[in-house]
Amino acid sequence: MNKSLNALGPISVVVPVYNSEETLPLLLARLKTLFEAADADFEVLLVNDGSRDRSAAVIESICERYPWVVGIELMRNYGQHNALLCGIRSARYSVVVTMDDDLQNPPEEIPRLLEKLAEGYDIVYGYPQNETHGFLRNCASQMTKVALRSAMGVDVARHVSSFRAFRTKLRDAFAAYNGQFVSIDVLLSWGTRRFATVPVANPPRTLGASQYTIRKLIAHAMNMITGFSILPLELASILGFAFALFGLTVLGYVVGRFLIQGGAVPGFPFLASIISIFAGAQLFALGIIGEYLARMHFRLMDKPSYTVRSTAALADDRSEPYALPLMDKPRYTGRSTIVRKHDGSM
Repeated sequence: MNKSLNALGPISVVVPVYNSEETLPLLLARLKTLFEAADADFEVLLVNDGSRDRSAAVIESICERYPWVVGIELMRNYGQHNALLCGIRSARYSVVVTMDDDLQNPPEEIPRLLEKLAEGYDIVYGYPQNETHGFLRNCASQMTKVALRSAMGVDVARHVSSFRAFRTKLRDAFAAYNGQFVSIDVLLSWGTRRFATVPVANPPRTLGASQYTIRKLIAHAMNMITGFSILPLELASILGFAFALFGLTVLGYVVGRFLIQGGAVPGFPFLASIISIFAGAQLFALGIIGEYLARMHFRLMDKPSYTVRSTAALADDRSEPYALPLMDKPRYTGRSTIVRKHDGSM
């Protein structure tokens, strides 16, 4: 029996789901074997992020089969981190474990995360020992981690992954956050600096295809760096200062040539190139400022991070899937399952 599964109290496992009808039954079976062998109190929250396959039907059948599973269906596809935020806010227990739905985060590695968490850390990431992506995908991932390091302000960002365990109390730090652009790792960094990492197995994906394209990774990196950091503004300031020095250097050259040789610098191309350089720098800085203004505009619109369509849960719990629930409730008993709509009707 693995004692680490009981050392920190009951555990909530949050899994964002997108087009994973093939892998979900296998994932839940492995989670069941792991936790029930240790006689641990736990729950699993499956957040369906607008899947286009039969994932919703699979989640509903899983909820009927396993009393410790809660299924939450979002109104549309909001993105992995938005779905995670929904699941984290719905977690009941004192420790949250997040993982992907594609079986590349082995459930059997969860005890390693919890053992490290028990040493006094608040967040533990399980980073893959061997990544199996292509060259372009790895480059996009590295770009995302550089952006994440800027936004989080901690060195551990280079080992950040979707396989993480943290203390549920950390969600108090972002309880009022309701922005459209979400990065769970940045939000968690608002509450603590006590991070740790452990290497974990990362088997190749055998079922389905990855939903994270290079384009999505780059877009996520841009969302993090402009949504949670002022690094682009600082770079624009540095760029402006550098071009100001360049302009002074050119001015010194022109004046020196006039004093020494008695004539101005000839040629339209020289003048046109200098104007183009400065105009480009100004437009670059204005573009960055515009990006921040656009994000302020969306925040003023108060666009939600997610909207819940329905939740599959037991009749005596879960009246509000996205409310912050109490930590001291007993784990599920019985197998009666209902589906509550967003307005509370059945």
